[in-house]
Amino acid sequence: MLVSRRSFVKGAVAAGAATLAPRAEAHEAVEPLPDAVGMLYDSTRCVGCRACVAACKEANHLPADPSEFGPDHPEGPADLSATAKTVVQTRAAGGSEAFVKRQCMHCVDPACVSACMLGALHKEGRGKRDTGGEVQGTGVVLYDPSLCVGCRYCQIACAYVAPRFEWRKAFPRIVKCELCHGRRGPSKGDAYAVANPACCEVCPAGAVIFGYRSALLAEARRRQAEEPARYAPKIFGEVDGGGTQVLYLAGAGVSFKELGFPDLPRESYARLSERVSHAPYLEGLTPVALYAAAAFVIRRQRAAGSHREENPEEER
Repeated sequence: MLVSRRSFVKGAVAAGAATLAPRAEAHEAVEPLPDAVGMLYDSTRCVGCRACVAACKEANHLPADPSEFGPDHPEGPADLSATAKTVVQTRAAGGSEAFVKRQCMHCVDPACVSACMLGALHKEGRGKRDTGGEVQGTGVVLYDPSLCVGCRYCQIACAYVAPRFEWRKAFPRIVKCELCHGRRGPSKGDAYAVANPACCEVCPAGAVIFGYRSALLAEARRRQAEEPARYAPKIFGEVDGGGTQVLYLAGAGVSFKELGFPDLPRESYARLSERVSHAPYLEGLTPVALYAAAAFVIRRQRAAGSHREENPEEER
């Protein structure tokens, strides 16, 4: 029985839609996990000592870097790298100079996780539930080198350019802050408690503190309310790019753009990019186009074969 092109396309589209639909679900907005942890960095309290940078290197067994800050700061690299998971930069802001600490922001809906095709980067706790159905986990963005293929899509996807690649190693990895995940452990009956990251532990001015994201947001708002003349009204990371678990306060008259932060929409890049890339599948356009093209090629080849059979002399 001959199958018409129209019947072929209809059947192929139906089969393609059934196959692809489960993989092309819309990316829903992601909310912070109930037990999400993070850091609050207060630029107005930072004295630029870079003790946090040295502590991070020691805790993560990272080598020293040549420093532009002179002999008093031998562990003070200028930017994130394969040997620096956090840095303190000096920026011209608000008519003077301000310090800003940089590291992975542990986004609520991380673009790096969305871009990682094999799940080497993943958000701790997403999808995990306890016996009562509550979502568990700290929300820390972790890295599993055994799953990494070195594509570096995470570097391209990250708005903060936080993941860095070990270019100089034969078997390279991605390097980024994991909030000292290796130091974590149960505390006071809380199975999801995480030990203080090394950078927070050593800060002499209390410029960076660790805790649950919800508590850190409350603390940031308290400081702004008590000293409105000291602080800019915005808390960076509260909603920027879908929100982050590392939050920032800046001094009055200082913009976060001056501190080196990108101007992001409220929607996460992960949700935006997946909606754009999945839209053709969700609407059925890609399966239709693929199978229609296949039907056209088959029809053309069949017609060419029939023509050769009817006109064998043209083959000579």
